[in-house]
Amino acid sequence: MRLISSILLAFPLTINAQQQKPLGESLQSWFNKAKSYIPSAATSPIASAAAKTAAANVVSLTNSNWESILSPSSSDPAHGVETWMVFFSGGNKTCYGRCGRAEKAWNESVALLAADPSSPQLAYVNCDKQPVLCATWSTPVPTVWHIQLPVPGKDQSRPATTIHIVSLNTTTVTPKKVTEIHSAKKYQTLPVYEGALHPFDGWLARYKLSKPLGYVMFTFANIPSWAFMIVISMVSRQMM
Repeated sequence: MRLISSILLAFPLTINAQQQKPLGESLQSWFNKAKSYIPSAATSPIASAAAKTAAANVVSLTNSNWESILSPSSSDPAHGVETWMVFFSGGNKTCYGRCGRAEKAWNESVALLAADPSSPQLAYVNCDKQPVLCATWSTPVPTVWHIQLPVPGKDQSRPATTIHIVSLNTTTVTPKKVTEIHSAKKYQTLPVYEGALHPFDGWLARYKLSKPLGYVMFTFANIPSWAFMIVISMVSRQMM
């Protein structure tokens, strides 16, 4: 009974407090509530259209198809070098939710790149969905890989594949900056990527060890730290 009486006594006080609430605060509260009912997608039709354009003009790479897609389409020397721009991105797992601006800039840059007479071919990798591929290439996100695939020689020898890796700033990247990687040849300001992990010319790739290493790196990356501590503890006890 005392509880019910307390609630009944407090109720008029609550109503009185609401009546004394400033008009500005009431309007702001009503506006925030109304805004919550508006779908967020409806406020960004440009971003939605850009995403659809990108989906129609960009090839999705996976761990099973990238080698067949990123290969010269012709053996004729007159065909020349084939250029690709591969955008590596991710979600909460691999980019910690910071790739949204880069995704938007990439999607909007697709139409701009298509207008370039020397437009490169475009590809996309989501490292949340293709973790082994990203581990095999050992790539950070978000980045754009500018790749120039050479035509095999008459003796079927394969010249070096030229790669430049362009990191994207998650807070300042714009569609113009992404477009200028190719159109303004911004990639040339960066060193050519070389080394054992080169996906085409590295010694791991030559000996078909890139993919096995990718699986190993992916497995180790997903082992919790406490498991390593247990193993280290057990080994140290055995040594003692």
